Amino acid sequence: MTDATRYPAALLAEACQSRLIAAGALPEDAAGTVRALMHASHLGTDSHGVRLIGYYVDMLQNGGVNRRPQRRFEQTAPATGRLDADFGLAHAASYHAMDQAVALARHAGIGAVTVHHSTHYGAGGAYALAAAEKGFVSLVLSNSDRAVALAGGRAPFHGTNPIAMGAPVRNRNPWLLDMATSSIPFNRVKLYRSLGLPLPPEVALNEEGHPTLDAMEARFLQPLGGMAYGHKGAALAGMVTILSAILAGADPDPVMVSTADAQSGTKPQDVGHIMVAFDPARFIGQEAFEAGMAHYLDLLHASPPAEPGVPVCAPGDKEWEEALTRNKIGIPVDPDTEKFLGLSH
Repeated sequence: MTDATRYPAALLAEACQSRLIAAGALPEDAAGTVRALMHASHLGTDSHGVRLIGYYVDMLQNGGVNRRPQRRFEQTAPATGRLDADFGLAHAASYHAMDQAVALARHAGIGAVTVHHSTHYGAGGAYALAAAEKGFVSLVLSNSDRAVALAGGRAPFHGTNPIAMGAPVRNRNPWLLDMATSSIPFNRVKLYRSLGLPLPPEVALNEEGHPTLDAMEARFLQPLGGMAYGHKGAALAGMVTILSAILAGADPDPVMVSTADAQSGTKPQDVGHIMVAFDPARFIGQEAFEAGMAHYLDLLHASPPAEPGVPVCAPGDKEWEEALTRNKIGIPVDPDTEKFLGLSH
C-alpha cells in the first residue's frame, strides 16, 4: 500500500482498542485482538492487519461473536488439551491456547491444544511468534469457511486454511512462516477492492468458476498452486481441516457458517484451531537448536540467487525488514479503514 497514508502504531492500536470496547468487547479481549492486528500490520500483512477492525466491530455489534465469552480449558493428557472459546473474539483465545501449549511443552517436551467454538483469528503468525519468542518451536493451524475450490473444481469447498510456524534463532528474529493454503487470502481480495487494484493471475474465480483478475468479480479462490498444481494446495488445506477442525470437534469447512452470515449475526461460526509447541531443550537442547537455526539460515542466505542483486530469503526475512521500515515511517492504512477509525491526514 505504497500510496496509503501512514500512521504511528500506537495511534492505530489506541483507535482499534477504542472501537472494540465501544462495540462491547471485554478490555482483555480487545487487547488480544489489537495485539494480533498490530502484529500483522507491523510485518506488512495488511490483509490481516488493522483493516479487519471494521469486521470485528460488526461481529460484536451484530452478534457474530460472543461479547462475554466464558472460555474453558481442559487438560486431557500430559501433553494435550482442549479449549472451548465460547464463540468469543478468537485472538485472546488463541494466545491463551498457545500459552497453554507452551506450558504443557515445558513439562512434556511437546504441547498440543485444540480450540473449538472459535471464530476468525486473523494472522496465525501472531500466535506462532508468541511461542517462538519464548524459545519454543511452534505450529499453528486453523480452518475457515469455504472459499477455495478443489483442484479442478468450480465451486468453493475448503477454507483458506492457513499454516503458521515459528522457530527461535540465536541473536536474530525468529524464523516465521505464515501462509494460506489458497492462492492468496480472501482478505487480500477485499484489500485490492478497497485500493482499486487488479488481482494477480490464477488466484481467483468468478461466480461461474472462471479465472478473473477483477477483484470486484472474484467470488472464491484457487488453491495454492493454481491451475496446474492446485492438487498440492488442496491437499494441504485438507490436512489443516483434519488437524484443526475435525480433531478439535469444530465445523469442517464445507458446512461452516459463512463469514457473511456470521457478520450479519445470523449464527456464529464454529472455527477450529490447533496450537502446538515443541521445547528444543527436550530434543537437541536450546542453545544447540538456536545455533543450528542460525547456521542453517547462514547457509540459506549464502545460496546463489537466480537474479543478481535479488537475494534468496527465508520465511520472515521480508516481514522483519518491513517491520523496521514501518517502525520508522508508520503503518499504511487503506482509505476504508482510515475512514472507519476516524483518522485524518
